[in-house]
Amino acid sequence: MLAHRPTQASPKDRLLGQWQHQGRRPLRRRAAPVQATGSTFGHSFRVTTFGESHGGAVGCVIDGVPPRLRITKEEIQYELDRRRPGQSKITTPRKESDTCELLSGMAPDGTTTLGTPICVVVRNKDQQSGDYSEMEQAYRPSHADATYDFKYGIRAVAGGGRSSARETIGRVAAGAVAKKLLQQVAGTEVLAYVNRVRDVEATGVDHETMTLEQIESNPVRCPDQASADLMYKAIDEVRTRGESCGGEVTCVVRGCPKGLGTPVFDKLEAELAKAIMSLPATKGFEIGSGFSGSRMLGSEHNDEFYMADKGEIRTRTNRSGGVQGGISNGEQIVLRVAFKPTATIARRQATVSRVGQDVELLARGRHDPCVVPRAVPMVESMVALVLADQLLQHYAQCELLPRDDALGPDSKARSQFQLQHL
Repeated sequence: MLAHRPTQASPKDRLLGQWQHQGRRPLRRRAAPVQATGSTFGHSFRVTTFGESHGGAVGCVIDGVPPRLRITKEEIQYELDRRRPGQSKITTPRKESDTCELLSGMAPDGTTTLGTPICVVVRNKDQQSGDYSEMEQAYRPSHADATYDFKYGIRAVAGGGRSSARETIGRVAAGAVAKKLLQQVAGTEVLAYVNRVRDVEATGVDHETMTLEQIESNPVRCPDQASADLMYKAIDEVRTRGESCGGEVTCVVRGCPKGLGTPVFDKLEAELAKAIMSLPATKGFEIGSGFSGSRMLGSEHNDEFYMADKGEIRTRTNRSGGVQGGISNGEQIVLRVAFKPTATIARRQATVSRVGQDVELLARGRHDPCVVPRAVPMVESMVALVLADQLLQHYAQCELLPRDDALGPDSKARSQFQLQHL
């Protein structure tokens, strides 16, 4: 609901006017080729997502998937079920089955990739676009409403359009394929969990032994049940007040091959940071020791090497977070991502209307009081997409010629890819 607030300021010039002079000759508008549209991610393993929150459907096209990869629709659906709305009372009550359809790229048996683009579609069914009538007239604070208007001059109001987390359905579907590729080729496992909600931080989580079953055993997605109970109460408390809260997700990659990452501009941590920060509501990224490492001495922070069993080079500590010089070193990749509180809240806030008036807005709609529980599979998917992309690039450049005479004492560097799993 909108309520006008008294203001002394006159309405500002239309957005188009900002590109024209302030005492200078107006700019002439000329057609220019569009080279990047922001909806495609990756180089060798490429994913393009499509669709708006309240449009007919959302989904993705995955290109670069190797042929003969064994994956089923049910495996993709499992990952989509992890991120779908309506899972508990601490998530959005929007009811969507998020049932996926595979339109291309699969053999007739439905279990084998062809090597051609895979198109995954999920139909939207529970839209309530009328809940967004106020947002058509005024901008939600800290949301993408205003900036989408600034950039495009038009936007899909209902549900936030492309700025909605519903866009991540395509990422999670593609992430399921990437995870399967990583597991079959290198035995790599990508697991994420909620490590903090507001000021409640998880304790007792062992990155070596935690399992997907432990993470999925509660609606918060924290593998430590006692911590999960406290987090649930924290989310439910803000939900009942029409408020929202943020938190952190930790992602752990176990069994990552050595050698992934492409210096200098495509270092592994740089690609991971870009992937993670492209998710909705993200505000911070750390890998390994992160910002706390800046307070250490070099002797405290350095990860010393040693020769482990079977002639493999390992590190005694892992403050590097599994990445050194922009390249994976075979240790666990450990990263953390901070999510801000959900922008849409059921409380009256000061804002500005699309015609330049100061107003008050009481937003409606169905939104998560805390995004972090449903963000867990999204984080996993983006990490898996980066690793799958880097895996294919590494093969193309570094595995084409024999490695038997490669320098270095690490024997695993010549045989770390478990191709027998294919």
